[in-house]
Amino acid sequence: MDRFITCLWFDDRGEEAARFYTSVFPNSKLGEIARYGSAGPRPEGMVMTVAFELNGQKFVALNGGPHFTFNEAISFQVMCADQDEVDKYWSVLSDGGEEGPCGWLKDRFGLSWQIVPVRLPELLGDPDAERAQRVMAAMLEMKKIEIGELERAATAA
Repeated sequence: MDRFITCLWFDDRGEEAARFYTSVFPNSKLGEIARYGSAGPRPEGMVMTVAFELNGQKFVALNGGPHFTFNEAISFQVMCADQDEVDKYWSVLSDGGEEGPCGWLKDRFGLSWQIVPVRLPELLGDPDAERAQRVMAAMLEMKKIEIGELERAATAA
């Protein structure tokens, strides 16, 4: 039995979002699609829910109507091994969306993501406090995180 499944509330683009997200991340797949019936509350035959998995994590997209929208209080972190992964996910997820500061973006559906190279928390956790603060200052000037710039800030004197 699955203990936690994240439900994402969309107005009417849940299936489109699920198809997009499963195309972006490896080891992902679409699952069952359920439709509204005659009892409503949305039009009969309209997609109600779409089950999907992103790299083994289960989600449900719910077409619940315009009552609720996403905000930055909830975001998904994508931990990236290198700059190529950062560039790839940043490009794909921000397309049609909005770039934010410090590795944050909103995708075309309004969902917030943090595209984080694994090197960032390593540098921010450096035992040399001055080194870590230089990295923090550099990150605060960025939208998409650039690992090379973080490394240069870390080694600057």
